[in-house]
Amino acid sequence: MSPADVLRPMTDDDVPRVLELNHRHVELLSPLDAERLARLRGSASRSDVIVCDGEVAGFVLVFSPGSDYDSVNYRWFAARYGDAFDYLDRIVVDDAYRRRGLASAVYDVVEASAAARGRLVLEVNIEPPNEPSLAFHRARGYVEVHQLAASGHTVSLMERTGRTNGRESRQNV
Repeated sequence: MSPADVLRPMTDDDVPRVLELNHRHVELLSPLDAERLARLRGSASRSDVIVCDGEVAGFVLVFSPGSDYDSVNYRWFAARYGDAFDYLDRIVVDDAYRRRGLASAVYDVVEASAAARGRLVLEVNIEPPNEPSLAFHRARGYVEVHQLAASGHTVSLMERTGRTNGRESRQNV
């Protein structure tokens, strides 16, 4: 499976499925309705669906610097890194499609895209804990740079710096 074959731009026809997937995992994400999703799609640098066996198996939203996105986590990264990051806001893979390499394929694409800016950043819940996600991200080379607590959640803010010619390309900020 080629990573490029896994993603396609989200369309209006995908919205009901995306909202369903978000709702199933809302405890690890944040609530999303059609109006909010439309606003996010308008601000996102990537709003893609994950396709497997011809079906929408998940979705991903990524925001680049300069977005008007109102996320506290995004704003923290923007204040710290300026224009040297891409922010992976959310990725969801339907449970029926797990263990097929879809998340890894999506991350390959998103990380390659973010490498030009220097890093891909994201957050993972640590309260309530999301141990599978933490293990996945650590295995891919993500490191915690900060923790934020709000609304009954504590998240680990993580980054993975870009790599150039096999060496890490890290900007001091």
